[in-house]
Amino acid sequence: MTEIDIRVVPFDSAVAQKLIRAVLADLGARYGGEGDETPVDAAEFVPPHGMFLVAHLDGEPVGCGGWRSHGEDGDTAELKRMYTAPEARGRGVARAVLAAIERSAHEHGRKRMILECGDQQPEAIAMYSSAGYERIPNFGFYRDSPNCISFGRTL
Repeated sequence: MTEIDIRVVPFDSAVAQKLIRAVLADLGARYGGEGDETPVDAAEFVPPHGMFLVAHLDGEPVGCGGWRSHGEDGDTAELKRMYTAPEARGRGVARAVLAAIERSAHEHGRKRMILECGDQQPEAIAMYSSAGYERIPNFGFYRDSPNCISFGRTL
């Protein structure tokens, strides 16, 4: 088994942006449009208010995800831009990135992780459910979308 190497990178770095374009293209294919129109600012992913991670297999970037602070209390982190390239799926990349994101958020004082997902992402829904995430009321940019499914988990 190949080791998954997860590195902290700036959200606006070239490697992160390449993977983010891929996740947006994937979401666009599933839902149409730009994929995800949620306002996102690179500064939101700078510690201690957030972090962005890229997973590598055999030296190649194949996955990403990050967290940003959510709400005023400072206890909650929102998961954003989770993605695994098709050629790396089924190899544990997403679970490794999710675990690293959760550790990072917890180390920065967050007690809860929340996320928005769409109903056309069965593999993501299955992963989040098996990782202990439970349905929560919709929030954020897509809170009124009939395709939105929101999840949360105590860290």
